[in-house]
Amino acid sequence: MSNIYANAFYVPSTTAQTTTYTCNGTARAIVQNIQITNEGGSKNVKVYVYDSSTSSTNTIAFASISGPTICNLAKGPIILEENDALLIDTTSTTNLSGVISILEVNRD
Repeated sequence: MSNIYANAFYVPSTTAQTTTYTCNGTARAIVQNIQITNEGGSKNVKVYVYDSSTSSTNTIAFASISGPTICNLAKGPIILEENDALLIDTTSTTNLSGVISILEVNRD
């Protein structure tokens, strides 16, 4: 078993839901931080978790952000199981980016 620290980056090219991270099929993941940077203007950002065991997508965070500012949309650890995914959408792709901090616990 190994622990892998990783970052997943979010630089939107569309306002639609975008998969930013998918948990390995032989691992569990702890998402510690979802940091969104807005360099200007007003934007809405939503974060979702795709639960592969139920084939459902659930909204876990929402923020209305006026920039320039940085905010963390993970108010606590988010646990992802095998093949679960983290998705983000936004109302604007201009001057917006993000980074997700992850600890992946691999059972291989």
